[in-house]
Amino acid sequence: ARVIDKLPAKVIRDLQGVVGAASVSESLALRETMAKDESYHGAADGIFPPQVVVFPRSTEEVAEIVKVCVAHRTPIIPSGACTSLEGHLAALHGGVSINFRDMNKVLEVNQDDMDCRVQAGVSRKALNEYIRDTGLMFPIDPGADATLGGMASTRASGTNAVRYGTMRENVMGLTVVMADGSVVKTGSRARKNSTGYDLTRLLVGAEGTLGVITEVSVKLYGQPEATSSAVCEFDSLEGATQATMAIIQCGIPVARIELLDAPAVDAVNKYSALSLNVTPTLFFEFHGSTASVKEQATSAGEIAADYGGQSFQWTTSPEERAKLWGARHVAYYAAIALRPGCVGM
Repeated sequence: ARVIDKLPAKVIRDLQGVVGAASVSESLALRETMAKDESYHGAADGIFPPQVVVFPRSTEEVAEIVKVCVAHRTPIIPSGACTSLEGHLAALHGGVSINFRDMNKVLEVNQDDMDCRVQAGVSRKALNEYIRDTGLMFPIDPGADATLGGMASTRASGTNAVRYGTMRENVMGLTVVMADGSVVKTGSRARKNSTGYDLTRLLVGAEGTLGVITEVSVKLYGQPEATSSAVCEFDSLEGATQATMAIIQCGIPVARIELLDAPAVDAVNKYSALSLNVTPTLFFEFHGSTASVKEQATSAGEIAADYGGQSFQWTTSPEERAKLWGARHVAYYAAIALRPGCVGM
């Protein structure tokens, strides 16, 4: 890790005055952890830890932290679960890492309107567990158990994007601390709103460069009555991509559709103990009623066959579905495992 001078004692005291001494840490191990994500940058370029890590509990505390940093001209690096691939956690010039570990509360769930408001440190799995008994779900699934603040900041998507969209389409509003410490609330709970600047879309995907996201309001969806997954093999990538376009153009409401080429299939076979044939393969998932899920799978299989699809197999078994999509979610690590000692780009 790069060695950098400590922050002045006054900065540390001011930060402790905002969140308490127990929520301010200069531990090297913790600072290095906050500087690492899932990207290759740490291994390739070295670790650039912040000078201090702060754990706020509210928007008001974040605003005061930002004001302290502004007064002392100290860089700020917001961080969540540290699962991103972009390398933006590196504190190139030192500074303060604002980590949202302790801002992990679900603030509001509007079951009838199917939306909710959470603090930025709530993870997607924690949110789905919290709302499970309401019959609702939050479908954006980037694979990692990322925080919603981080997902909004990086405009995360995932395997469900073909049906439910990305974070861009699902964030309804934000609470953001701007660079001067002021607090801005964007958007509203209205699904239809064309008034004024769309600041929400500006901030979603800005990766913390325009402000620090502290609260996120998102759309929720009804849990499907039935879910099925399917696998279909192809002789060529061209056939698989043409089948994908045809299935979507025919209006089949696929919930997930993912393409793995032959090397990717070989990698997930070895990493996740699958036994798929090493050939271009499409993974599908269908949501709906029991009858509609069966109809969707049958129609998708027929279209895939027109483009060379073979061995179209579908299942409603939760265990089989979990195994299939679990393998897809770790495809990144499976690819890295093909070359021991390497890191992903």
